[in-house]
Amino acid sequence: AAFTAAWFLHLIAAASPGPAVLMAARTGVTEGFRTGAWLAVGLGIGAVFWAVAALFGLAMLFKAAPALLWGYKIAGGVFLCWIAWQMWRHATEPLALQTVGQTPRSARSAFRLGVVTQLSNPKPAVFFGAVFVGTVPPGTSLPWIGLLLIAIFLNELICNIVVARAFSFDAPRQAYARLKTGIDRSFGGILALLGLKIAAT
Repeated sequence: AAFTAAWFLHLIAAASPGPAVLMAARTGVTEGFRTGAWLAVGLGIGAVFWAVAALFGLAMLFKAAPALLWGYKIAGGVFLCWIAWQMWRHATEPLALQTVGQTPRSARSAFRLGVVTQLSNPKPAVFFGAVFVGTVPPGTSLPWIGLLLIAIFLNELICNIVVARAFSFDAPRQAYARLKTGIDRSFGGILALLGLKIAAT
């Protein structure tokens, strides 16, 4: 029952709109499904990192040293705003639609972007530290914890792969190519607002 509750709560969190989902959507539409899939793997690894950190006392650390949480939120917000600025700055550049088999970003680069995006986002830190830990009973055995970490990775992977795949089809990509400036600036604006909100709360 505890496993099901923790899995379901995280599934809702993983599927909810935020920087990870936004990044998966944009990567799928601009760089294709393969790149989006590697990004999703990185997002999944980042989520597992937060889960492990929470299980080993992340919430207690932030409670004991509030300045660490404050500094982390500032750094995460600045990183998201930097990505938003890059989107805005390059919004007017035309999209070079890739041919089959080509990827504008390497698998390693996409994976690294996914990990950094997840680690710079306080949303999973707060979720795992405040919500997730409360659903895992004290004394849970290592095999169950291992299964839960696998479930968390799969939740993030599947949710973001679905988003990347949905936005990687030709119709969405052709529409994006026509409306690139407005869409990029909208995505950048939303991401900047998320970054500012994270830094200010």
